[in-house]
Amino acid sequence: MIYLPRMSRLTRREWSAIVFGGLAAAPFSRLRAAAAAPDSTVAGVRLGTQSYSFRDRTIDQMILNMAVIGLTYCELWQAHVEPKNFPGATTDAEKRQALRTWRESVPLEVFKRIKAQFDRADIKLTAYNLSFRDDFSDLEIDRGFEMAKALGVKVITASGNVTTAARVDPFAVKHRIPVGFHNHSDKRPNEFSGPEDFQEAMKGRSKYIAINLDIGHFVAAGHDPLAFLDAYHDYIVSLHVKDRKRGDTQGNYPFGQGDTPIVAVLQRLRDKKWDIPVNIEYEYEGTDTVAEVERCFNYCKQALKGTSK
Repeated sequence: MIYLPRMSRLTRREWSAIVFGGLAAAPFSRLRAAAAAPDSTVAGVRLGTQSYSFRDRTIDQMILNMAVIGLTYCELWQAHVEPKNFPGATTDAEKRQALRTWRESVPLEVFKRIKAQFDRADIKLTAYNLSFRDDFSDLEIDRGFEMAKALGVKVITASGNVTTAARVDPFAVKHRIPVGFHNHSDKRPNEFSGPEDFQEAMKGRSKYIAINLDIGHFVAAGHDPLAFLDAYHDYIVSLHVKDRKRGDTQGNYPFGQGDTPIVAVLQRLRDKKWDIPVNIEYEYEGTDTVAEVERCFNYCKQALKGTSK
């Protein structure tokens, strides 16, 4: 039997030596047996990451990296699950059809195995990010909810079209899983950017059509995320946190260097006790992904330990 010290005493280098030295297949529960169950909740706010932050890594590497950093909540990006290549598919139309076929027929056991990976790492999946769009078949949409169930999540997030909400709503009602639509900074027809887009998508829909608010994109588009949070917190199922500058539709910045009121938003969640998962989304040009996500995590922790202004 191999004795391992408490996780809190392991340096990143020691951890890497352990997992890459042959114990990567060992259950994380065994590696953490001597430590209390980890939890990246700070001052009542669940801090996690959108796995897109680790877009340069496989899902296995991403899980290991999250364990190193100490993040225990994750919104799983679809590209960490779906195939990247389909043999024989060369044109965009062929690739889209191949992906559609995969979504409509992939065994749900694939998603159950992924859930088991996160369970072994003591990481809780808070949402599956599957971006429903107008070109989805009804079966693709329905299967998306089945995938979410297999992953054990109660929320789907989607960078979808505004008009897609009408098609998604009956499936969301059927499966009783809310879909939080995600905003971007550039205002384009039938895409989510500002408050009016969310209002249009939710008008006349069930309670299952919800909001995945990206506060960085919201600022870049010229909107106030704190005011929107105050007004719509009951409809927000996930927050994406990044730092951007007002009116800048291109740049992403290290936390604290843009105009996004990250500190105020986090402290509002803390003070109001609004239980909305906070997902770090690392997009700026940094050095090492693990180091930058950890830097973002530390920034958020410090914000939550501070005093409201």
